[in-house]
Amino acid sequence: RSSVDRRNNTPGTPSLDPNPRRTAFERQLLKHPPVRLDAAQRQCVARALQSVCEFRNWRLHAMNVRSNHVHIVVSSDRPPEPTMGILKSWATRYLRDAGLADRDERLWARHGSTRYLFDDQDIVDACTYVLEGQGADLGGSYAHPDES
Repeated sequence: RSSVDRRNNTPGTPSLDPNPRRTAFERQLLKHPPVRLDAAQRQCVARALQSVCEFRNWRLHAMNVRSNHVHIVVSSDRPPEPTMGILKSWATRYLRDAGLADRDERLWARHGSTRYLFDDQDIVDACTYVLEGQGADLGGSYAHPDES
């Protein structure tokens, strides 16, 4: 499948063509087998993300929980990197508490892709990408009523 990199990661711009050599290189770097979230796990992650946003009074604009990654557009009181860490921690806790992930299972990549959104149009574009640019809904999507 196609992908993005640091230069090709803006919604609406072309993605990179599949690169078998890069895929092989990236697989060699894995310390654990890739995790594939099933329907129950995706629903659990979606509930976790909604709950933490509500608890912290963060605005959840949109999210799309996929089988092997999560897209979320959120306005928080922190920079994107620590926000992502908090969201990943809570998603992991929800999965483990529900018995949907082993206690020692590594679920997420070390980091992830973060973008700063500076104005309303950036948020609209990001929400469109998250909700419409990921393929069929797998049951873990959310759009804030004001964003839909």
